[in-house]
Amino acid sequence: MNIEEDTKWMRHALTLANNAQSQGEIPVGAVLVQEGNIIGQGWNQSITLHDPSAHAEMMAIREAGQTLKNYRLINSTLYVTLEPCPMCAGVLVHSRIQRVVYGASDFKTGAAGSIMNLLNDERLNHQIEVTKGVLGDECGAMLSDFFRTRRAEKKKLKQK
Repeated sequence: MNIEEDTKWMRHALTLANNAQSQGEIPVGAVLVQEGNIIGQGWNQSITLHDPSAHAEMMAIREAGQTLKNYRLINSTLYVTLEPCPMCAGVLVHSRIQRVVYGASDFKTGAAGSIMNLLNDERLNHQIEVTKGVLGDECGAMLSDFFRTRRAEKKKLKQK
């Protein structure tokens, strides 16, 4: 665990979250790194692709599988701006990712310790090392700003 390295990759995930935001998506970005190299990256695209599974983590994992030509992503670290949901946590376990580093906690659907902890459930055949809160304030602010703007836009539409 190296805080400079974690910060560097989380900053990259934040730039990916900007891609999501520019497309009107919830601003979450993810980058998957193995031995210091990007093997997959993605951002939320559920609205754009009409696909409820097109979360940032899923997009990064799909790309990494294609990059490595393997569904096992051993010795890799996923950096994601928001704590993974149960769907994404399940895929992380199945892909055998070694470590997850996330920015903001998700107290509604977080499955890496906030409301449940699928990544470290002893009943599963793989557990994942978790580091939380890297650039958490920045990641959380980006999400809060997005939802504040979205609520204001909806309020304006109702007033018309």
